Amino acid sequence: MITSVGIRHFKCFEEADFELRPLTVLTGLNGAGKSSLIQALLLARQAATSPTPTAVQLNGPYGLALGEAQELLHPTAPSPQIEIAVEAHTRESPGGGSYLFEIPGERALHLKLNDSPTPHPAGLALPGSGFTYLCAERLGPRDLLSVSAEPPEDIGVGVRGQHTAQVLALREKRLVTNRLSVREPLRYPGTSVPLVRSQAEAWASHIIRPLLISAQWAPGIAASTLRFQEPGERAGIYGEEIRPANTGFGVSYALPVIVAGLLTEPGDMLIVENPEAHLHPAGQSRLGRFLARVAGSGVQVIVETHSDHVLNGVRLAVAEDSTLAATDALVHYFDREGSVPLALTARGEVTDWPQGFFDQIEDDLGRLARARRRR
Repeated sequence: MITSVGIRHFKCFEEADFELRPLTVLTGLNGAGKSSLIQALLLARQAATSPTPTAVQLNGPYGLALGEAQELLHPTAPSPQIEIAVEAHTRESPGGGSYLFEIPGERALHLKLNDSPTPHPAGLALPGSGFTYLCAERLGPRDLLSVSAEPPEDIGVGVRGQHTAQVLALREKRLVTNRLSVREPLRYPGTSVPLVRSQAEAWASHIIRPLLISAQWAPGIAASTLRFQEPGERAGIYGEEIRPANTGFGVSYALPVIVAGLLTEPGDMLIVENPEAHLHPAGQSRLGRFLARVAGSGVQVIVETHSDHVLNGVRLAVAEDSTLAATDALVHYFDREGSVPLALTARGEVTDWPQGFFDQIEDDLGRLARARRRR
């Protein structure tokens, strides 16, 4: 598990250090550094897994679109170098070190890797779907989804969720041998069938709305499909198949998050941006509880969110579900002055509540109350 990330002279960070725990929530103001922290991890991940480790691409891999290398250098940097220091702990021993990147030229679209730790920190060099990143720009409803040409055992849901149907179809037809079923801690309560599709249906029905899922990857076609069914008037009776475009955006955005979480194994890393997109507040809270359950099962989860409902779902997972220990959760609140780490208590309480941290509803309700009194 990665325990800390130190960033030097990268984008908005002149010098910053962040503690990470099994579940780390990144939240706060726009443009304050949440995405930059994730991007720093993705650059280090590239360096840890690239077949050409002397160069790290800034556009393309993991959906990155960082532009030119010179744009990434903090204005106060004394030299054209960026450092990303990653510390990790395994059962055997601590490990980690620094990735040192150099700006090779003003118009360069890559960073030159000058140094990296050996071995790479645990978590960054995980093979296949052991490391999963779901960006904020996930695919909306699509009749056809793409398929990956990677070895089937290595295919995950994709950076934008574009391979979700393929992942489900591969397991439905038992065309892979790994991650065929969902681990006991992640199975939906009261549902004993461990198949990934069955568990995805159960969790999606709980988080989004009741539905059945059908995933197909037809032979000879480089595309996959997702179709859904909704319950009829009688229990156990479902209606006609429905195209994704007719189920709303929430299903297409949340399903990859659910499937990615269900596929995890202990020691994996899951990074999710904006899991709340297009979900009703109740669904946002339930998805927060689900991600906390994933973290409590031995997976390192990093969540970037603007939703107080997602955070409250995490707090409920700690206080009510007991699926995640309070000491295994940490919130980083970002504002213009930097970031503030906030811990949780066993009762799900936030140890500190800085101004601007999910207090807009109280501010708005107070102003409404004062407006009513004036009338």
